[in-house]
Amino acid sequence: MSDAVNGTSENGTSNGNVQPVPTPRLKTRYQEEIVPALVKEFSYSNVMQVPRLVKIAVNIGLGEALQNSKAIEAATGDLATITGQKPVVTKARQSIAVYKLREGMPIGAMVTLRGNRMWDFLDRIIGIVLPRQRDFQGISPDSFDGRGNYSLGLREQLVFPEIDYDKIDKIRGMELTIVTTANTDEEARRMLALMDMPFKRG
Repeated sequence: MSDAVNGTSENGTSNGNVQPVPTPRLKTRYQEEIVPALVKEFSYSNVMQVPRLVKIAVNIGLGEALQNSKAIEAATGDLATITGQKPVVTKARQSIAVYKLREGMPIGAMVTLRGNRMWDFLDRIIGIVLPRQRDFQGISPDSFDGRGNYSLGLREQLVFPEIDYDKIDKIRGMELTIVTTANTDEEARRMLALMDMPFKRG
């Protein structure tokens, strides 16, 4: 009986079945190269002590949304294009009269990436997005929070190749927060450096 008749393809999988998702390149590098390097460098007694990536949060603040109701729609559209995931609209937790801000008003948009999507996104940030910034000379090695998490600001969404200049309503910046399990900033910084994060040299 032929493959076409018995419902299997040449590689033995059933026709119509979803192919297994390939492991992201950066995740493979982390597992095969970076984990052993960190174990050696920091003398970990157990591989479970090696810092890991937990999630990446991408956030756009939208003070302009108070005057421009379409800003939220535009920003969430850009974030969805950049991350491949539907953003969550963040809302004001309290009213601030001087800013004409009322509790519950939309003031931003955020996406939290985990798993393979997180790894693919960070790989693109390191290899494509950061070098596309004008006059790029590296990112600060000091923007850690004391608990092994790193924050990075981008001035405009146009550094992402997925964004079409002719289709955006205005330039918007965003903040990325890379959350890790590292106990110290030094360990997190070294992990990211081994991933080729382009830190400025002192």
